[in-house]
Amino acid sequence: MNFASDNTAPVAPEILDAIVKANTGYASGYGRDDWTYGVERRLSEIFERDVAAYLVPTGTAANALSLAQVAPPFGAVFCHAESHIATDECGAPEFFGGGFKLVGLAGEGAKIAPQTLQAALAGYGDHSPHQMIASALSITQASEAGTIYRTDEIATLCEAAKRRGLAVHMDGARFANALVRLNATPAQMTWRSGIDVLSFGATKNGALAAEAVVIFDPERAMFFGERRKRGGHLLSKHRFLAAQFSAYLAGDLWLRLARHANDMADRLAQKLTARGLKPLWPVEANLLFVALPQSLDDKLKAAGAAYYVRPSESVNLPADRVLARLVTSYSTQDEDIDRFVHLCEIS
Repeated sequence: MNFASDNTAPVAPEILDAIVKANTGYASGYGRDDWTYGVERRLSEIFERDVAAYLVPTGTAANALSLAQVAPPFGAVFCHAESHIATDECGAPEFFGGGFKLVGLAGEGAKIAPQTLQAALAGYGDHSPHQMIASALSITQASEAGTIYRTDEIATLCEAAKRRGLAVHMDGARFANALVRLNATPAQMTWRSGIDVLSFGATKNGALAAEAVVIFDPERAMFFGERRKRGGHLLSKHRFLAAQFSAYLAGDLWLRLARHANDMADRLAQKLTARGLKPLWPVEANLLFVALPQSLDDKLKAAGAAYYVRPSESVNLPADRVLARLVTSYSTQDEDIDRFVHLCEIS
């Protein structure tokens, strides 16, 4: 009954096998290997255009380095107030960005509405050189609430941002989960809708430690390699990063893993709703948030259930209720869900 995070799941067998197979003989370091070259070609195929792609071991590195590439140290980066870059990365974006400022915006279900962004942008631009420069927008797909932006929503936000000259970054730690829910193509959900740079996650979807920064206009990638190296995120034995992505992107593995995680979230949501515990937001990826009575939270934890209680500024709960975040993964099984729900229904 582990619903704490998709990070708690084991490595997908296909990816672990690929790491073992890569552990034979010698290969050039620092990304000058056949695995890396193959992954770069594969990413261009997936996104239907030539892209500049750089592999890093963590999502924090992908987000921080991506934003540092598109925003100056005196820039303002707009994001949801409860986004991962704002609440869970220990200031890494600001650190790698040389001091740029994250501007948190409110929004239901951890999504930013176009009118909210437009109102925030209206407050920038008339107080130079004393004010930060509006420089970038970062959106999270899927969001921290498990909701997703439709392609038309992404396009509308990107249009509003680009009217003011902002670059747009997508934190895609759960990119595959959003993609299979939308039944869209990677191109449609990113550059065709106006995204400039993507943090393309694999770790939460079965990899050991593998993320990619995908820059859709290679001219915008100038000196990103040096930025990655200076930040300490260029692995010498780079083939083991690339081998993970090579297996992840082979065939439809990455989509199949994400689809299973989403299906498990749907099943959990349906069974909890039938017990009077309806999720607070639509279940669109592999996360759901449920208001649990404190007594039930105590009982579930005592029975060994693992999940996080996460407060949200947009949710006001009675004193005897807690907001539980439940995350499914590619390895979640029906019996995990059935046991958890059974505990919720018995007195």
